[in-house]
Amino acid sequence: MIKQLKADFMAWFGGIEEEIRTFFSPGRVNLIGEHTDYNGGHVLPCALQIGTYALVRKTKSANVRFYSQNFPEKGVITVPLADLSYSGEHGWANYPKGIIAAFQAAGAIIDSGFDVLYYGNIPNGAGLSSSASIELVTAVMVNKLFHANLDMLDLVKMSQNVENNYIGVNCGIMDQFAVGMGRKNHAILLNCQTLTYRYLPLVLSDCSIVIANTNKQRGLADSAYNERRATCEAALAKLQQQLPIQSLGDLTSEQFEQYKHLLSAIEQKRARHAVTENERTIRAAEALENGDLWRFGELMKQSHISLRDDYEVTGAELDTLVEAAWEHEGTIGARMTGAGFGGCTVNIVKDEHIPSFIEQVGRKYAQKIGYEASFYVVKIGDGAKEIAEKEEMML
Repeated sequence: MIKQLKADFMAWFGGIEEEIRTFFSPGRVNLIGEHTDYNGGHVLPCALQIGTYALVRKTKSANVRFYSQNFPEKGVITVPLADLSYSGEHGWANYPKGIIAAFQAAGAIIDSGFDVLYYGNIPNGAGLSSSASIELVTAVMVNKLFHANLDMLDLVKMSQNVENNYIGVNCGIMDQFAVGMGRKNHAILLNCQTLTYRYLPLVLSDCSIVIANTNKQRGLADSAYNERRATCEAALAKLQQQLPIQSLGDLTSEQFEQYKHLLSAIEQKRARHAVTENERTIRAAEALENGDLWRFGELMKQSHISLRDDYEVTGAELDTLVEAAWEHEGTIGARMTGAGFGGCTVNIVKDEHIPSFIEQVGRKYAQKIGYEASFYVVKIGDGAKEIAEKEEMML
């Protein structure tokens, strides 16, 4: 694949093939802990072996030229290093532009232009963090090309800041953290308030993770994501009048029940999800450490129900996929993953049942929704990195 991408790079940009460097950044799936990251709670994501590739070569110009295999209709987008301001016309290229601008703002000396070709094998708009993936692959690439010497956590924070303040999506840090800090065959239990974390071996034995994509497109910036976040912030402000807490993630369920009268009905629902989901995530991590996948699967089910009833971010498509999965004999656990309003479900399925799972769940979905879902059996991979020449030979 890298050989073909290099040939494509040469077709668009010409020059000397030996000067091309290759970078990769994964997508991520969150196993449990949804809409807890910006509420100061815990999340349990893992990086995937699908993601975003970036092939790059420095030039002597003062411009950056971007091309994406995923958006060929946009052609090559040329941007001067002297003006990296947001432009609606540039679409997807605003993500890497924002990262380069952030390096400049941080004092990095970007003293030459470069050409970069992107290729992602993450389904667009599916909720597997294609945006964080392109941010981190660009951040690692610019960090290496121009010797900025930032560590990965700095790159993670920079990428979140770009998403918040350049792109305009008020996301928490989970996506960028999982994409940057991922480790093969491990999940990450991350406290989003303190950024303390630990790796948990993801031992699935005779099971695999299956991602099911509703194929309902949705953009985070256009969804009710920011509205949910604002409601939680309003609830927190009211609770802080009575409680010395920094976030909803500091609350126990018992404390929430004691003080929920301070909140409006809708604030109660949203905050209840944030509090109980945080507790579920901690219990799920314990189940994983104890090798109790069935308990983990039950907590995934409870997570989806809370996201459906209290946070109200699922919808007919996600609910149909999850309910069909719950009915299948090979399913250990199933829930929506990502922001919601479309996107994907994450499922833990017995290997021997995966073919019938895809067939039966897919059939029920198509019958009810009217179009097909897509299914991906995924493996857990490493975080963002440069791909060495010997690794390229294997791709």
